[in-house]
Amino acid sequence: MIYTPLTKMALRLCFEAHKCQLDKSGLPYVFHPFHLAEQMQDEETTVVALLHDVVEDTDQTIDGLRGMGFGESILAAIALLTHDPAVPYMEYVAKIKENPIAKAVKLADLRHNSDLTRLDTVTPGDVARSQKYKAAIELLEKP
Repeated sequence: MIYTPLTKMALRLCFEAHKCQLDKSGLPYVFHPFHLAEQMQDEETTVVALLHDVVEDTDQTIDGLRGMGFGESILAAIALLTHDPAVPYMEYVAKIKENPIAKAVKLADLRHNSDLTRLDTVTPGDVARSQKYKAAIELLEKP
Protein backbone atom coordinates (compact mmCIF):
# COMPACT_ATOMS: atom_id res chain seq x y z
CA MET A 1 0.00 0.00 0.00
CA ILE A 2 1.19 3.50 -0.80
CA TYR A 3 0.91 5.77 2.26
CA THR A 4 0.36 9.24 0.81
CA PRO A 5 -1.60 11.90 2.72
CA LEU A 6 -4.62 11.08 0.53
CA THR A 7 -4.30 7.36 1.27
CA LYS A 8 -4.01 8.06 5.00
CA MET A 9 -7.17 10.16 4.85
CA ALA A 10 -8.94 7.30 3.01
CA LEU A 11 -7.67 4.78 5.59
CA ARG A 12 -9.09 6.85 8.44
CA LEU A 13 -12.40 7.40 6.66
CA CYS A 14 -12.67 3.71 5.74
CA PHE A 15 -12.05 2.66 9.32
CA GLU A 16 -14.53 5.16 10.77
CA ALA A 17 -17.19 4.27 8.20
CA HIS A 18 -16.94 0.49 8.66
CA LYS A 19 -15.61 0.05 12.23
CA CYS A 20 -18.87 -1.30 13.65
CA GLN A 21 -19.82 -3.46 10.66
CA LEU A 22 -19.24 -7.20 10.37
CA ASP A 23 -18.91 -9.27 7.20
CA LYS A 24 -20.90 -12.46 6.47
CA SER A 25 -18.44 -14.54 8.52
CA GLY A 26 -18.64 -12.25 11.55
CA LEU A 27 -15.22 -10.64 11.03
CA PRO A 28 -14.79 -6.86 11.11
CA TYR A 29 -15.88 -5.64 7.68
CA VAL A 30 -13.04 -3.12 7.50
CA PHE A 31 -10.61 -5.99 6.82
CA HIS A 32 -12.20 -6.36 3.36
CA PRO A 33 -11.34 -2.90 1.96
CA PHE A 34 -7.92 -3.09 3.64
CA HIS A 35 -7.30 -6.43 1.88
CA LEU A 36 -8.26 -4.92 -1.48
CA ALA A 37 -6.13 -1.81 -0.94
CA GLU A 38 -3.04 -3.90 -0.27
CA GLN A 39 -3.36 -5.40 -3.76
CA MET A 40 -3.50 -2.08 -5.61
CA GLN A 41 -0.58 -0.64 -7.56
CA ASP A 42 -1.04 3.12 -7.28
CA GLU A 43 -2.55 5.85 -5.13
CA GLU A 44 -5.85 6.19 -6.99
CA THR A 45 -6.71 2.50 -6.99
CA THR A 46 -5.60 2.19 -3.35
CA VAL A 47 -7.86 5.06 -2.26
CA VAL A 48 -10.80 3.72 -4.29
CA ALA A 49 -10.29 0.23 -2.83
CA LEU A 50 -10.45 1.68 0.67
CA LEU A 51 -13.57 3.71 -0.09
CA HIS A 52 -15.34 1.41 -2.58
CA ASP A 53 -18.25 0.60 -0.22
CA VAL A 54 -18.36 3.79 1.84
CA VAL A 55 -21.08 5.49 -0.22
CA GLU A 56 -23.08 2.28 -0.76
CA ASP A 57 -22.99 1.08 2.86
CA THR A 58 -22.90 4.25 4.98
CA ASP A 59 -24.35 7.77 5.06
CA GLN A 60 -21.33 9.16 3.21
CA THR A 61 -21.97 10.76 -0.20
CA ILE A 62 -19.91 11.50 -3.30
CA ASP A 63 -20.32 15.22 -2.56
CA GLY A 64 -19.09 14.64 0.99
CA LEU A 65 -16.00 12.89 -0.35
CA ARG A 66 -15.48 15.71 -2.84
CA GLY A 67 -15.62 18.19 0.05
CA MET A 68 -12.87 16.22 1.80
CA GLY A 69 -10.59 16.74 -1.18
CA PHE A 70 -10.84 13.48 -3.10
CA GLY A 71 -10.29 14.07 -6.82
CA GLU A 72 -12.73 13.57 -9.64
CA SER A 73 -11.08 10.39 -11.02
CA ILE A 74 -11.41 8.79 -7.58
CA LEU A 75 -15.00 10.00 -7.19
CA ALA A 76 -15.97 8.74 -10.66
CA ALA A 77 -14.66 5.28 -9.83
CA ILE A 78 -16.44 5.20 -6.45
CA ALA A 79 -19.67 6.33 -8.12
CA LEU A 80 -19.40 3.47 -10.62
CA LEU A 81 -18.73 0.98 -7.82
CA THR A 82 -21.81 2.14 -5.90
CA HIS A 83 -24.50 -0.26 -7.11
CA ASP A 84 -27.96 1.21 -7.54
CA PRO A 85 -30.35 -1.66 -6.77
CA ALA A 86 -32.60 -0.49 -9.64
CA VAL A 87 -29.82 -1.35 -12.13
CA PRO A 88 -29.46 -5.04 -13.03
CA TYR A 89 -26.24 -6.45 -11.59
CA MET A 90 -24.49 -7.41 -14.83
CA GLU A 91 -25.40 -4.04 -16.38
CA TYR A 92 -23.77 -2.37 -13.36
CA VAL A 93 -20.65 -4.54 -13.84
CA ALA A 94 -20.50 -3.74 -17.57
CA LYS A 95 -20.35 0.00 -16.79
CA ILE A 96 -17.46 -0.56 -14.38
CA LYS A 97 -15.47 -2.16 -17.20
CA GLU A 98 -15.16 1.27 -18.87
CA ASN A 99 -13.17 2.78 -15.97
CA PRO A 100 -9.69 1.26 -15.34
CA ILE A 101 -9.61 2.34 -11.68
CA ALA A 102 -13.06 0.95 -10.88
CA LYS A 103 -12.32 -2.19 -12.89
CA ALA A 104 -9.11 -2.96 -10.95
CA VAL A 105 -10.88 -2.53 -7.62
CA LYS A 106 -13.98 -4.47 -8.66
CA LEU A 107 -11.91 -7.44 -9.86
CA ALA A 108 -10.15 -7.59 -6.48
CA ASP A 109 -13.50 -7.15 -4.72
CA LEU A 110 -15.15 -9.95 -6.69
CA ARG A 111 -12.23 -12.32 -6.12
CA HIS A 112 -12.26 -11.68 -2.38
CA ASN A 113 -16.05 -12.00 -2.16
CA SER A 114 -15.95 -15.24 -4.19
CA ASP A 115 -13.59 -16.88 -1.70
CA LEU A 116 -15.92 -19.22 0.16
CA THR A 117 -13.12 -20.28 2.53
CA ARG A 118 -13.78 -16.99 4.35
CA LEU A 119 -17.11 -18.41 5.56
CA ASP A 120 -17.55 -20.83 8.46
CA THR A 121 -20.63 -22.35 6.83
CA VAL A 122 -21.36 -22.27 3.11
CA THR A 123 -25.03 -22.08 2.14
CA PRO A 124 -26.59 -22.58 -1.29
CA GLY A 125 -27.06 -18.80 -1.38
CA ASP A 126 -23.32 -18.32 -0.85
CA VAL A 127 -22.55 -20.70 -3.73
CA ALA A 128 -25.01 -18.89 -6.01
CA ARG A 129 -23.53 -15.51 -5.09
CA SER A 130 -20.03 -16.81 -5.75
CA GLN A 131 -21.11 -18.06 -9.18
CA LYS A 132 -22.63 -14.65 -9.96
CA TYR A 133 -19.35 -13.00 -8.97
CA LYS A 134 -17.35 -15.40 -11.14
CA ALA A 135 -19.57 -14.47 -14.11
CA ALA A 136 -18.89 -10.81 -13.33
CA ILE A 137 -15.12 -11.48 -13.28
CA GLU A 138 -15.41 -13.11 -16.70
CA LEU A 139 -17.29 -10.08 -18.03
CA LEU A 140 -14.68 -7.66 -16.68
CA GLU A 141 -11.78 -9.70 -18.04
CA LYS A 142 -13.20 -10.04 -21.57
CA PRO A 143 -11.31 -7.87 -24.07
